Amino acid sequence: MREEILNSQAILSVISQLSLFSALDEKEFSITSGFLKTLYVDKGETLFNEGDPGEDMFIHFSGTLNAFGTQSDGAKRLLFNVTPGEFFGEMSIIANVPRTVTITAAEDSTAIKFKGSDFYSIISNHPAIGYKILKSISIVQNQWLDQTSKSVSDLIRWGETARKRAITDEMTGLYNRRFLGDTIKERLNNKSMNLRIMSLLMMDLDKIHGINDKYGTKAGDIVITTAAEIIRSCLRQGDIPARLSGDEFAVLLPDTDKKDAVKMAERIREKIEKKQIEVPASPGSAETVFISTRTSIGIAIAPKHANTLEELEETSDTALRKAKEHGRNRVEVYS
Repeated sequence: MREEILNSQAILSVISQLSLFSALDEKEFSITSGFLKTLYVDKGETLFNEGDPGEDMFIHFSGTLNAFGTQSDGAKRLLFNVTPGEFFGEMSIIANVPRTVTITAAEDSTAIKFKGSDFYSIISNHPAIGYKILKSISIVQNQWLDQTSKSVSDLIRWGETARKRAITDEMTGLYNRRFLGDTIKERLNNKSMNLRIMSLLMMDLDKIHGINDKYGTKAGDIVITTAAEIIRSCLRQGDIPARLSGDEFAVLLPDTDKKDAVKMAERIREKIEKKQIEVPASPGSAETVFISTRTSIGIAIAPKHANTLEELEETSDTALRKAKEHGRNRVEVYS
């Protein structure tokens, strides 16, 4: 790495137009440029390391400079590239904090060095110049913070979306089997909850395959999503509806005994039975018809019928099979 007095008129002409100095008039820039140095950084050389004391700020003039940060496992990770024309290192001399990244040259590069001591000398002896430079720094930092804030917001939104995808069924918006199972396990394993009653409704739509055969799979999907909407509309806050697969659904009813669980199941069954659903008249048809569907529901209660997730699923499924065997479109409780 080699340092020289900055006396190249070509370089001076370019950097006088950069954001850091663009507010200075010709005389003010002439004063400021007397403090600047040209720094030649060879490929592979490090300008400064993460954790070093911050004594200078820099302007990237040419070449490629990369910024690396240390991960929790100690490995170095490329964070960003410094674009020619950008300044960096200013916070280390303004706030007197160590360097937060390591800057390394990916190819032979040129930077303009502005020593911290010279920077404060300008502020002391030429306060108007110092004010303009500080204002320029502030403007750029605010722009960077705005961009960072947007990136963080985007990341949060992405995280929330990813989390939602991880626990919900994409087609219906109900919770998925995994989330339902995890919730039941948590309640059963929680010592403060394991004596509290809860009911599990296991249900599927009657003869959905006949609808698919006659009207097409699009019609079947419409019936499934309509049933999901009806299930959701019947529930209370805190109840957990889930789509298990195909036309199979389940609902966890916390703090709900047999009597109230049967009332809830009957409400769902009746609303599904009464609903007229508009579907294509035949596969691929633009014409529509109204059809209805029905559901069979099995109920099991913890801890009366089960003490584990597997037992609760098995007993509620047994009750569902009983409802089908007894003619479908009915509610049965495990016994």
